[in-house]
Amino acid sequence: MRHFYLDFIFTAIALAVAAWWGYSHSGISGMLSTLSITAILAVMEISLSFDNAVVNASVLKRWDAFWKMIFLTVGILIAVFGMRLVFPIVIVAVTADLGMMEVIRLALNNPTEYSAKLLAHHAEISAFGGIFLLLVFLNFVFDDKDVHWFHWLESRLAKFGKVDAMSVFIALIVLMIAVSFANEAQAAAVLIAGVWGILVYLGVQVISGLLEGDLEEELDEDGNSTGEVTSAILRGGIIGFLYLEVLDASFSFDGVIGAFAITNDVIVIMLGLAIGAMFVRSMTIFLVDKGTLDEFIYLEHGAHYAIGALAVIMLLSVKFHVPELITGLIGIAFIGLALWGSLKYRKAEALANPDSETQLKTKQLD
Repeated sequence: MRHFYLDFIFTAIALAVAAWWGYSHSGISGMLSTLSITAILAVMEISLSFDNAVVNASVLKRWDAFWKMIFLTVGILIAVFGMRLVFPIVIVAVTADLGMMEVIRLALNNPTEYSAKLLAHHAEISAFGGIFLLLVFLNFVFDDKDVHWFHWLESRLAKFGKVDAMSVFIALIVLMIAVSFANEAQAAAVLIAGVWGILVYLGVQVISGLLEGDLEEELDEDGNSTGEVTSAILRGGIIGFLYLEVLDASFSFDGVIGAFAITNDVIVIMLGLAIGAMFVRSMTIFLVDKGTLDEFIYLEHGAHYAIGALAVIMLLSVKFHVPELITGLIGIAFIGLALWGSLKYRKAEALANPDSETQLKTKQLD
């Protein structure tokens, strides 16, 4: 529980602010309504972003203590205030050609109009986030991994990874399909947003690749060189930090947009999503510290399949409305199946190698 102490303190403060905000506007009934909506938004954010925590943990587990601390301090400020409050305001300001202060006043005094202006650009937001997440998923399934969850499928998909730019090629095809979904007035904006999603993803990869040559080679358990160079993203540093922040931004889009289906009050939305974001960050560190990804070998696979599903849903939402409940349940389903598959794998390994299982239990007791 030590990983979540700060989250419970933050939750208490956020709920107190929500209670005051609701009471100051509508008395006791407003306070109770605001508290319940804030709690619902927090749960929704956690359920939508658990796969985000798993993917973050798969990257963060190789980082040193300094960058983990940056991720938990500066990173959480960006996630809570940047993505859940400032970013939607910036979108409205840019697209509606309004000043930042004017948009802030609009959000506080006329949340219905603010919500309408933000939702009017849902298609472009979904195109950017959907394409970025799609590339994350494609590069995972095309990677020639040692561990396969669905071996028949993944072993064949890995062959596509040998073809240069295959993931970008598929992402562009999917983007053009998404553009065809958009109405005539939004088509150009959706195309540009999707291209920016590709450029941002490739930009992070390019900078990471340029830095790889300066990094040390990985060593195996005996201290011998494996001949592999640790990626700048996986190793940490500013590039890895930026990569996780962009990834978190893409995940947060559906939460921010979906929150307006529950309430138009931007303060309540920020408080509820901020509570969820705090718990997601702590879950990331918990997964790293406990070595959960090593213990449940398919958990990372499940998270990436959930990312792929979320990417498809975001791109479909350019034209079709997909309830947030479905989005959250799909992510939870993939994570649950991955956990179940991992437990089956551990059981099979224990039966095949009883000595190694005994050694593992002894090590855990020690």
